[in-house]
Amino acid sequence: MSAPPWGRGVAGNAWDEATGGPHPPARSISVVVTHYEQPRQLERTLTALARQSVGPVQVVVADDGSSPPPVPRPGVDVVTQPDRGFRAAAARNRAAARCTGELLVFLDADTTPEEQYLERLTAPLLHHPELLVVGRRRHADLSDAPPAARLPDAAQDRVLAEPEWLSRGYEETADLRRADATSYRYVIAAVMACSRWWFDEIGGFDESFVGYGGEDWDLAHRSWRHGGLVGRVGEAVAWHDGPAVGEPGRPRGTAADQLHETTAIAARLNAPGAGYRALLAGEPSLVVTVSAELTPTQVLVAADAVLSGLPTAHVALPADAAALVASDPRVVAEADPGPQAWLDHAYAWHLHLALPASGPPSAWAAAVEHAGGFDASAITVLTGSRGQVVGSLHDLRQYRRARRWPPGEVPVGQTSVHVDLDDASRLSLQAWLQD
Repeated sequence: MSAPPWGRGVAGNAWDEATGGPHPPARSISVVVTHYEQPRQLERTLTALARQSVGPVQVVVADDGSSPPPVPRPGVDVVTQPDRGFRAAAARNRAAARCTGELLVFLDADTTPEEQYLERLTAPLLHHPELLVVGRRRHADLSDAPPAARLPDAAQDRVLAEPEWLSRGYEETADLRRADATSYRYVIAAVMACSRWWFDEIGGFDESFVGYGGEDWDLAHRSWRHGGLVGRVGEAVAWHDGPAVGEPGRPRGTAADQLHETTAIAARLNAPGAGYRALLAGEPSLVVTVSAELTPTQVLVAADAVLSGLPTAHVALPADAAALVASDPRVVAEADPGPQAWLDHAYAWHLHLALPASGPPSAWAAAVEHAGGFDASAITVLTGSRGQVVGSLHDLRQYRRARRWPPGEVPVGQTSVHVDLDDASRLSLQAWLQD
């Protein structure tokens, strides 16, 4: 972890909150344009980049194995790789490694920006370097439009529908101001920007993605889990040549293609809306610890209870109790109960149990869902059916954000929620198993 290079922290996901004071200094922009055998569309996009109201210091074409690859030109570099299938993630990483700008803007060759696109899209990054921001991708049939034609004029009478689910998502989240753990679904790499510092901080794109889709969701999910902000600037418009995937005229692919995309994402993201409910695949999103005051019997009851409702979690138990259930791959021998101990792991949540509890498995899942809301506090105290404190749920992404900024700049608040659980401390293990 490294400190942010500029800006200041904000509460929640207030990505559009200005920091006050003088206007922040400009930052140099590098643009990465992903390309595969689209020379006419690439020409249109490069021409549009040369007309920007705030121009880039550099444009790098991330070529995914075209034959022949694009020819470099003044102000435009080309980074190419062998054609081994659809490898946009690897191509973008190669190009980003060549970039020198403080801000990175990602476009696709078939997605051409309007003339104020870079200025508008990158403006929030001048305040918030930990922000992953997307623009608005509109669609038009530009097949007959000359590469030098200006947008949006060239799109007149050629406009195609935007994906309804995506427009609805932006509307419901107020352009991601009300983002939560599911908002990674609204990040599109073809109209995305971030600081170079943040791109390096979260590790860039996962190059193991091969085939269409998923690498931008994965990047956005990791950004969120690391404590990043996410936002959308609807006034920053880039035009995609042709319909969106899944719209008429551009089918999503065969059933096998769709299954491959879905399982590839699920294998990497144990996230709401993409991860399995119970299969052990992908990184676990939650780690559970127990109070040091619990007996070995109570520890086992607590672990079994929480895993009944959160089957993909990891449970960190004292060594003596962990040894009794060592065959379960979800059990980790670890005694440290504090949330700070887990910040450098991949977990999104830390649940600390003060006592074992009995009740419906759905109560545990409901508690995590409640604590994952867009305005939830970093600490959610869980109170049982009789008012007893069952435990506390810690949103580790908020701890990670607070750790990056000076003390007190990003508040770590606390709230409480009722859960339909009872104290099972007096049950023997045999009675628990027979209940």
